[in-house]
Amino acid sequence: MSATLLVELLCEELPPKALKRLGEAFAEGLKKGLAKRDLLSPSSVARAFATPRRLAASITDVKRSTSAREVEVKLMPASVGLDASGQPTPALAKKLDAAGLGGLDPAGLTRRLDGKTEMLYAKATSPAVPLEQGLQAALDEALAALPIPKVMTYQLADGETTVQFARPAHSLVAMLDAAVVPVRALGLEARNRTQGHRFQGKRDIVLNSAGDYERQLEAEGHVIADFDQRRARIAELLAKSAAAHTSKFEPPEALLDEVAALVEWPAVYAGGFDEEFLAVPQECLILTMQQNQKYFALKSPEGKLLSRFLIVSNLELADPGNVVRGNERVVRPRLADARFFFETDKKTRLADRVAQLAAIIYHHKLGTQLERVERLVKLAQAIQEGLPRGKAGKEWAARAAHLAKADLVTLMVGEFPELQGTIGRYYAEADGEQPSVARAIEQHYWPRFSGDALPVGDASIAVALADRLDALVGMFSIGVVPTGDKDPFALRRAALGVVRILMETQPALGMELKPLLKKAAEVLHVPADKVDSLIASVRDFVRERAANLMRERGYSANQVAAVMEIESSESKPDRLDLLPRKLEAVREFATLPESASLASANKRIANLLKQAHQKGETPGFVDSDNFPEQPDRDLYHALRHASAKAVPQFEKGNYTDYLKSFAVLKAPVDVFFDKVMVMADDPHVRRKRLNLLYELEFEMNRVADISKLAS
Repeated sequence: MSATLLVELLCEELPPKALKRLGEAFAEGLKKGLAKRDLLSPSSVARAFATPRRLAASITDVKRSTSAREVEVKLMPASVGLDASGQPTPALAKKLDAAGLGGLDPAGLTRRLDGKTEMLYAKATSPAVPLEQGLQAALDEALAALPIPKVMTYQLADGETTVQFARPAHSLVAMLDAAVVPVRALGLEARNRTQGHRFQGKRDIVLNSAGDYERQLEAEGHVIADFDQRRARIAELLAKSAAAHTSKFEPPEALLDEVAALVEWPAVYAGGFDEEFLAVPQECLILTMQQNQKYFALKSPEGKLLSRFLIVSNLELADPGNVVRGNERVVRPRLADARFFFETDKKTRLADRVAQLAAIIYHHKLGTQLERVERLVKLAQAIQEGLPRGKAGKEWAARAAHLAKADLVTLMVGEFPELQGTIGRYYAEADGEQPSVARAIEQHYWPRFSGDALPVGDASIAVALADRLDALVGMFSIGVVPTGDKDPFALRRAALGVVRILMETQPALGMELKPLLKKAAEVLHVPADKVDSLIASVRDFVRERAANLMRERGYSANQVAAVMEIESSESKPDRLDLLPRKLEAVREFATLPESASLASANKRIANLLKQAHQKGETPGFVDSDNFPEQPDRDLYHALRHASAKAVPQFEKGNYTDYLKSFAVLKAPVDVFFDKVMVMADDPHVRRKRLNLLYELEFEMNRVADISKLAS
């Protein structure tokens, strides 16, 4: 008969940023360990519980023990276990002893081929395993596998036993329904007692049963044990309090996770600060409150910061006045620090800080930040020439690139690196720089993450592209290439930024990738003999990010490959802004009833042309319509008719109608392959037919390699 299992570790306060992950890993580890030992049922469900002071897991339908069963044990090759006369060797005897089968008669062993090797097998009875034994092993494994950021070493109360864990553990609960399962962990013996909230809950809670754990903790302990439920409760309380202040409220997800890991019974209170601090850029104040105090800033409906904030407390009080006043006293010096940084930084113009970048190493093989800024100026100017304002905007692009990294040497960025660019814009505005220059200083970091806004305006776009292209070409030029999960210079993010800027900026920039990379290599003074291979490597890397992005947006791998991997250079442009339209056209073409047949035909055509090349033949365009047979002529005229409709659509960028124009070719293509022999013995006939297929492939595959759609 199965039952519900509960395991809980009560600890000192666990690391908040890792709490949710630790809770999930603990529950998953226990479930995996018990399942491996056949102590779970197919219907078993594990739930994770995690609070600042506890990790726990509840698992349903747990068996009290496994059943004894017949098993077959694989031993060793027969040639090793038996001698020439068929008698057991010492190696076999040793293996049987190790497997707990020492008394087994070797004559009862089974011989069976395993691949090309004849192996020896023994039949044995696996004894029943009680839950206590299986749980002990599963618990040990789960604890050993926890993703603990930093392990603590401490001694138990006996003064002799040393234990390692995330934080000192005080008690262990292990219950199967109402019964204690006698297991041990971290020097603790399991029991049926836990503790509630440190200040507002019952000190000693005797658990009735494993299934009662969550209810009892809430009712007697003032603890919401489920992390997600606690987080949802916090979000609800915050929204209610923000609404009471008629505020615009968008709580950061990461901060919600963190405060949920800091409290067991959340309460939300509102505090305030002096309005004089609002003279400081609101991004600085918000970051100060969030990072240092874990407060939630409040904004007006227009998005302007208010002098109010919300506190998530671990104490629910009828009169929270002391808590609020205490938090208000604590936040004031933090805000004063931000104001000091801001006012002090403004005393030195950004332009006067640029020289200080010579003291910051960008990379020991790529020079200082000042040297990098000099490259960005040249590259941004070159990019600007391809943008709508062209040479007329070169002055602002150069100025923005010159100042883009100057805020790295400010006090504010030294304290809050996340404000790079943002605080630079404020300082540029205070210095009287042109609005487009100030905007570009902030936006050249955009997009910072998936779904982030794109830079707006020529100078912003030019510097944003220059920053990423210099990073990509520079790092690739010295062999710093992302591998596996390692990407210390965020080159994947840089490449994705290039893709999104070129692809999504409206109106379309119409810029090709390869010339941009070539200019970046030129500014970097890459040796001439290495330029082509370097550009090819970076280009492939960027295009792969584009392919990944398109797959994430719902296009199939075959559809993406059809557009991205086409061999014809004309059909494989670096105009990433055309990629979404081409993919949409391919997706629509794939829905046509003729598409599968035409895709297969294209695949066959590609193979025939490849075969011809291997034989030294070089098919080209058709020079006349004097084909030997009617199917040849029918296909040729049908192709010319379809192309006459398709080419104008291609030139207008109407790729969907371009591809649909070729749907009429299904019938003549089918007849052609059914009735004629392409690789005819007569070289003249073979040449004519290969030329026809060459032209067919060329005309149909300007947008995408249709053969890639064939399954």
